Amino acid sequence: MADQELRARVEGAVGAVGQGDWDRLAGANPFTSHAFLTALEDSGSVGPGTGWQPAPVLLEDDGGNLLGALPAYVKGHSQGEYVFDHAFADAFERAGGRYYPKLQIAVPFTPATGPRILCQDRQHSLLLLSAAEELCRQNGFSSAHATFIAPEQVPLFASAGWLLRTDIQFHWHNGGYASFDDFLVTLASRKRKDVRKERAAAQQGVTIVHLRGGEIEPWHWDAFWTFYQDTGARKWGRPYLTRAAFDLFAERMGDSVLLILALADGVPVAGALNFVGPDALYGRYWGCVLDKPFLHFELCYYQAIEAAIALRLSRVEAGAQGGHKLARGYEPVATVSAHWIADKGFRRAVADYLDQERRGIALEQLALAERTPYRKD
Repeated sequence: MADQELRARVEGAVGAVGQGDWDRLAGANPFTSHAFLTALEDSGSVGPGTGWQPAPVLLEDDGGNLLGALPAYVKGHSQGEYVFDHAFADAFERAGGRYYPKLQIAVPFTPATGPRILCQDRQHSLLLLSAAEELCRQNGFSSAHATFIAPEQVPLFASAGWLLRTDIQFHWHNGGYASFDDFLVTLASRKRKDVRKERAAAQQGVTIVHLRGGEIEPWHWDAFWTFYQDTGARKWGRPYLTRAAFDLFAERMGDSVLLILALADGVPVAGALNFVGPDALYGRYWGCVLDKPFLHFELCYYQAIEAAIALRLSRVEAGAQGGHKLARGYEPVATVSAHWIADKGFRRAVADYLDQERRGIALEQLALAERTPYRKD
C-alpha cells in the first residue's frame, strides 16, 4: 500500500479479532457486532462446508492497532445474499470464465442495511476497498461484492470505482407515533379498516408475547427452531442457521434480540425473530406450525410496528422483497450494493446491465410509492 506505516491483512475469522477492537469500529449495528458474527462462526452457520468462509480484511498501523475492517467472506456460491447475481455467474462462465470463488462483504443471510466498511476515516476506508481488490487479484477471484450498504457509505464505494446496483425493500417509518392507533390514523379509511380486520382475525384464539434477552428460555428457542426449519426448508432447501446459532444470539446479544411468539393454550404456534438496533427494528425470521389467516402479517409487520413505537425506534426493516408489505404501511426504499469486477470486458457488460436495471428500479419505486395506504391529503 502507498502508506508504508499501514498494512492490510486477512484473518480466518472475526473471532480472531478482539471483541473490543472490532466493536469499537463496528458501532451499534447488531449485525456487524462481534457477538453476531462470531455466533455465526461458532455455531457452524458459516465456515467449512457452508460456502461462506470468513475472511475479514483488517487495516492496521505499524503498532498492530486496528484502524478498520471489512466483514468479508470467500463465497463458493451465491446463496444467502438476497442480491441475486446468478445471471452474472452464468454469463461469465458461458464466456469461459470462473465466477466462483468470489469475495462477499456482507452480513451472511441478513438483508438489512448497515456499515460494510468498519472505519470512520475516509482514506483508510478507501485503502480497505483497495485491499479487497488486491485480495481478489492475488487469489484469482472474479469479483467482490458489498451488499445492503448503509446510505452514508455508498459514496465511498462510488469513489473507489465500484459499480452500484439498486433494489427495493419495504420499510416502515415512525412518524413519532405514541401508539399503533396513532399510526392507523394516517392511513386511508378503507386501508385502516382492512388492517383492523386482519389484526382481529390473526389474534383470535392466540396470545401474543414479546420476549427479550433473558426472558427467552430454551424451550422458546426449541419452538422457534421448529418454525425456522419449516420456513427454511420451503424457501432455501435447507436452513442457513444451525440450532446453536440461536442459543449464541441469546447468550451474547441480550436485549438486542426480540422474539415475538403466538401461543395457543400456552403452546407456541408461530414466531418472528427480530433484532433491535439503536434506531431500527430488524425483522429477520418467521415460521409457524398453525395455518392461520393473517398471522404472518400480525407477527412480522404489525407487532414489529408496535415494538418500534414502544421502543421509540425510527423504522422497521422487515427483510427482503414482499410487495404485500405495502398495504401494511411499509414504504418502498432503495437499497444499494456495490460490485468490483476483475475482468475489464465483463465489468463493462455488467455496468451496461446495471445502468438499465437502475432506471427500471427507479420507475418501479415511484410506482410503488403511489400505492402506499397513507391518506393522500
